[in-house]
Amino acid sequence: MSLINSPAELEKFREGILSKRDPDKPCITLCCGSACHASGSGEVAASIEEEIKKQGLSGKVDIRKTGCHGFCERGPIIVNRPEEITYFQIEPKDVPEIISQTIKENKVIDRLVYTDPGTGEQIIHEHEIPFYKNQERLVFGSNGSIDPKSIDDYLAIGGYSALVKSLTVMTPEQVLDEVKKSKLRGRGGGGFPTGRKWEGSRNAPEKIKYVIVNADEGDPGAYMDRALLEGNPHAVLEGLTIGAYAIGSHEGYIYVRQEYPMAVENVTLAIKQAEDYGLLGKNILGTGFDFIVKVHQGAGAFVCGESSALMTALEGRAGEPRPKYIRSNIKGLWDRPSVLNNVETWANVPLIINKGAEWFAGIGTDESKGTKIFSLVGKITNTGLVEVPMGMTLRDIIYKIGGGIPGGKKFKAVQTGGPSGGCIPEDQLDLQVGFDELTRAGSMMGSGGMIVMDEDTCMVDVSRYFLDFLTDESCGKCVPCREGMRQMLKILTNITMGRGKDGDIKLLEELSEVLGDASLCALGRTAPNPFLSTLKYFRSEYEAHIRDKKCPALTCKELISFYIDPDKCNACTICYKQCPSDAIIGGKNMIHIVDQVKCTKCGTCFEVCPQRFGAVMKISGEPVPPPLPEEKRAFTRKAKEK
Repeated sequence: MSLINSPAELEKFREGILSKRDPDKPCITLCCGSACHASGSGEVAASIEEEIKKQGLSGKVDIRKTGCHGFCERGPIIVNRPEEITYFQIEPKDVPEIISQTIKENKVIDRLVYTDPGTGEQIIHEHEIPFYKNQERLVFGSNGSIDPKSIDDYLAIGGYSALVKSLTVMTPEQVLDEVKKSKLRGRGGGGFPTGRKWEGSRNAPEKIKYVIVNADEGDPGAYMDRALLEGNPHAVLEGLTIGAYAIGSHEGYIYVRQEYPMAVENVTLAIKQAEDYGLLGKNILGTGFDFIVKVHQGAGAFVCGESSALMTALEGRAGEPRPKYIRSNIKGLWDRPSVLNNVETWANVPLIINKGAEWFAGIGTDESKGTKIFSLVGKITNTGLVEVPMGMTLRDIIYKIGGGIPGGKKFKAVQTGGPSGGCIPEDQLDLQVGFDELTRAGSMMGSGGMIVMDEDTCMVDVSRYFLDFLTDESCGKCVPCREGMRQMLKILTNITMGRGKDGDIKLLEELSEVLGDASLCALGRTAPNPFLSTLKYFRSEYEAHIRDKKCPALTCKELISFYIDPDKCNACTICYKQCPSDAIIGGKNMIHIVDQVKCTKCGTCFEVCPQRFGAVMKISGEPVPPPLPEEKRAFTRKAKEK
């Protein structure tokens, strides 16, 4: 027997939850997503619980272990509500002071608040911090205020009201029409109009249909879907159930990476809770609609993010793509109509139903509506997950939200769209973020990866890195992808090692064309994108590698050399002691030199040499200056000062 059996009972139950909650009662919300958990939020949570008891506040302070707050660079994060005093990089030793000063006395602990690196200003409240202030957190905003393991928390913020509206006020056709009018496009990479995909499945003659959540997020540096499933699984379930109602499906699947244990745990618990409350299963809320959801853990193959490969894996076979003579929304899982959308797409659906298609379509650009969550990583000051309206420029994302490039380095490029995306240079920074805009620039939206690169990044090596990743992840089923990528990787590797030759660029372009035209699935067809985009914007770097055997970014190991400037060496012996290959020749009061035969070019000497000296030099494409003779290397500090 379900706990709730009608929409009226659900609203009454929701009112009961809210009546027991005092909005003025102190509440500590602690980020316990994977990133903060890795930084020690579990120990912080235990310290908070212990300290509340010790200071006699049991029952007077709520503790809420939430999902990811987004600002992963500064975790673990605590927000003390309702005042919204926000603290970063919390350690267990900070907890007694937080409880005694902030919770009891409402005093701010200056050392724990955010300090703007540019102005030095201390910012107390979460919504005033530039990282958060410049976002529009529609899908991701609830992550920082609800416990993902509590369905009551989700109900308290209006959860499942969109499902009630869909099942009681709207027909399936009306739900479908609302999604179509919103112009929501799939957030998983392809950007296909969601309403059109749903409509194809609804109109298909086959009676048995499926809805599927694609949570097989495998892009390097991307973790948007993981954070949503960990932090707000009920929003995804609600969207999935509404989609099932719209197309006439009664069975759904969540395909999630096995490497996401917390996401698997939280969404599995959410399904159980929804079933117990009568929000999943038979006769949902007494409306006569039946819907069940199952969780399937993928084995970690990147190619299973492709729709047909994912469905093949769900069927219990090896996850390999298959030809799409007919779209999967007509013939997909077990050759039946199947709607596959990613986590973020499903999480948008309740917002559209509650607030209306016109509201959603009013956000973004003409062709890209709503917001998009990006994983902002790489050479950026503020690493984390950011949600921005479509149409925001790359410059605003990187500098207003991301805080720019650390260490005074110069921005070089941003790679969007995951390993099959492209690199966008500095002169394109005012490009608006949107599906079509990024495609025209030679990149793609993808699932939302955004990797920032600075002046020390070699674009040829970036291209090689992503080709290496994709070659390893290719299922090998079709010849163009399997053999084409191997050959491209071989050529790019040779170029980065100084073995490039005339004609390599033309051959790479020809291989790219074959891959794009003849590969079976999108993995192979889009694999040349990193090469093509870096060639388009950074062709001079390819030519320098091939013609001059030089890496302008001083990154490619085989093309660089290290030497010690005798005029700057202070014989501190740090590089001598730290060199793992004993390639530094030196000693006390001796100018050091690098033995080029023994040197493995690991860069340790360059990294450990004190900045005030800057004696270790890195060069490429130039002969290494000859070392001083033995008799000239000996000196005293006093003699050198003279």
